[in-house]
Amino acid sequence: MRAIQITEFGGPEVLELAELPDPEPGPGEVLVDVTRSGVNYADTHQAENSYLSPASLPLVPGMEIAGLTPDGHRVVALSSSGGYAERAAAAPGMSFEIPDEVTDDDALALVVQGATAWVLLSKTARLDPGESVVVHAAGGGVGTLAVQLAKRFGAGRVVAVASSAEKRELALQLGADAVVDSSAPDMTEALIEANGGRRVDVVLDMVGGRVTDESVRALAPFGRLAFYGMASRELPSPVQPANLMKYSTTVGGMWLPHVWRLPGEVMGTAMAELFSLVAAGNLKPVLGGTYPLAEARRAHEALRSRGTTGKLTLDPRA
Repeated sequence: MRAIQITEFGGPEVLELAELPDPEPGPGEVLVDVTRSGVNYADTHQAENSYLSPASLPLVPGMEIAGLTPDGHRVVALSSSGGYAERAAAAPGMSFEIPDEVTDDDALALVVQGATAWVLLSKTARLDPGESVVVHAAGGGVGTLAVQLAKRFGAGRVVAVASSAEKRELALQLGADAVVDSSAPDMTEALIEANGGRRVDVVLDMVGGRVTDESVRALAPFGRLAFYGMASRELPSPVQPANLMKYSTTVGGMWLPHVWRLPGEVMGTAMAELFSLVAAGNLKPVLGGTYPLAEARRAHEALRSRGTTGKLTLDPRA
């Protein structure tokens, strides 16, 4: 089969097209004929071995696939790696059957980015109706869905932060009440101003560095910042527990694999709700483009430039 293989860690240049044997499914797994592979910002960290879970070489990157099972079912599935290929193994507990009304590309937008937005709002930040929500990187895969879900979940005001006028306009079209330029020199001041002069209740942050620091300072009493990525590759300042008490604020983190450790079918519930919303036309995944498998490097370059909008995918059949 054709696959993208990494034999040394680094930037987009380490992604190479290769001919490899089909993967051997483990116990209970099935071999999926991949129609689309999802490209996630976490993949760029996996390629340079800076992700939360260490990688080993050689490596076929990619954690999201959509395709056909041997019995002809359309599924979207998660794996620890191996997604950038014509075939990949999938475990039943990590696979979700795609409804007829949902495309493969839409399903890939939901299985990580959509589920991340859902879990951040409902579990990490525990959004209450009427609260204000800040969505950083609002033009990205998580951000475009988080803006819409925050409104669906009853947010009183959604403030979208994005790097270009086009992305900010898109956020407004998706339901944001106000927008902020991500290059604002003082993010604390910009967020409070965008929220009508009031401090904000919830911040969804995957940027890191000064953006995280200044967003924490914009929180209202009992406000929560949910941290789920570090696109800037810059560490925020250490959290001072005394300040959390002094200002009655909460800083929490979220990594999607931990959802499977929760009691109940949290991921299944999230995917069922997301599929239902898309099928009914009440949630619109924003698709940022599909690249041929051989151009995975170009997809990573585009993602790391932060010039993309919505969900990127690879087509193993192109």
